[in-house]
Amino acid sequence: MKFEYAPAPESTAIVNIQSEYNLFIDGKFVPSKGGKRFETINPANEKVLSRVTQATASDVDKAVKAASEAYRKTWSKLTGAQRGKYLFRIARILQERAREFAVLESMDNGKPIRETRDTDIPLAAAHFFYHAGWADKLDYAGLGKNPKPHGVVGQIIPWNFPMLMLAWKVAPALATGNTVVLKPAETTPLTALLFAEVCQQADLPKGVVNILTGDGATGAAIVNHPGINKIAFTGSTEVGKIIAKSVASSKKALTLELGGKGANIIFEDAPIDETVEGIINGIYFNQGHVCCAGSRLLVQENIKEELLEKLKRRMSMIRVGDPLDKNTDLGAINSQAQLMKIRELSESGDAEGAERWSPQCELPEKGFWFPPTFFTGVSQAHRIAREEIFGPVLSVISFRTPSEAIEKANNTPFGLSAGIWTDKGSRILWSAQQLKAGVIWANTFNKFDPASPFGGYKESGWGREGGRHGLSAYLKGDFS
Repeated sequence: MKFEYAPAPESTAIVNIQSEYNLFIDGKFVPSKGGKRFETINPANEKVLSRVTQATASDVDKAVKAASEAYRKTWSKLTGAQRGKYLFRIARILQERAREFAVLESMDNGKPIRETRDTDIPLAAAHFFYHAGWADKLDYAGLGKNPKPHGVVGQIIPWNFPMLMLAWKVAPALATGNTVVLKPAETTPLTALLFAEVCQQADLPKGVVNILTGDGATGAAIVNHPGINKIAFTGSTEVGKIIAKSVASSKKALTLELGGKGANIIFEDAPIDETVEGIINGIYFNQGHVCCAGSRLLVQENIKEELLEKLKRRMSMIRVGDPLDKNTDLGAINSQAQLMKIRELSESGDAEGAERWSPQCELPEKGFWFPPTFFTGVSQAHRIAREEIFGPVLSVISFRTPSEAIEKANNTPFGLSAGIWTDKGSRILWSAQQLKAGVIWANTFNKFDPASPFGGYKESGWGREGGRHGLSAYLKGDFS
């Protein structure tokens, strides 16, 4: 039986979106010398939310100089305990304004309000709390005695988790004594600009955090600026390779968190009903806009038929629609460009002989939408099994033996995440040792914690974010 839900829309009254936004440099909002602006829209209805500034190379230079001066004259002079107080203050303000951030994130990104409300914003605040606790304890982090910050850090974040990715980067940078020049994604700049207001509210010293909106040209200007001492980037593997080449001849430190094609391995003894929920969370959470999504489902042959029948039944219950409706499970695709990519790769699955299945669901007429989908009859050679789709599309691949499962799981240029579903602890440990992935979940998927390091191998990048390991990326010293 399928229950019908009455509409339960979240009010947007708590959010005050300005018609235009300037750049946040040296503690205040300032206009760009270039003066150009671009629109950011709500992907669920294609309405313009605001017009934000396209930062130029000159603006980047101004922000870097502000960050450098703040580092030399203010931030580096504070003790770890003093820095920690600012991070605690930011974390508390994020909690106090959590509903405002959650609504704005859903409007600008397209993800369901229950995800921004229950996952994105609480985790963002948790990262500031966690790193605030480290600020005066860096001598005990196993990173050498009295480790030193790099100085000015350039940070470029993606559109899939805008506020959470900001917290992943800004919190450890500030805790370790660095100052920041951050560029949010072109399609999702609004929560970063609201965070600039939080920095003002927290009385963070001017220049410690600078936020520049813009496109890839703005990001390139940050990467190549000689005043930047470290780059932290989360985004596509293609752009990550370009950044790596750009900084290879410099002395800049670099961390990259890039693409993924995670394998979710279902062994024959897995608890089926629990596993189905894990599959749903692994690929349809955040519309599949997750670098560590379990986009390849590896199922042992003798349970494949039963699993797929239960998966179909569960997928038919996914509610697609208004991201601000509290009942919505699957929101809007972030942009027209991303929707076109998802369609193109899905059509390649059709053309290469895979069989597509989606539940019946009525998609809104306005906005960017794609139904929850999976493909069967997928081989390792299919594009949908090799390339990152970054959408709600699952490729189902069968296996007979555990060794075959591991071989197929590792047969990818990526190495970010994997999942293991089995009733046997020994099989979990054996599989985890064999899998070439930075994050491996057992009988769960897409679980995150500020104390747990996150990152990948191979073309999924290098370095870790979160936990004690993530601190080392923002410090220099003898970490042996």
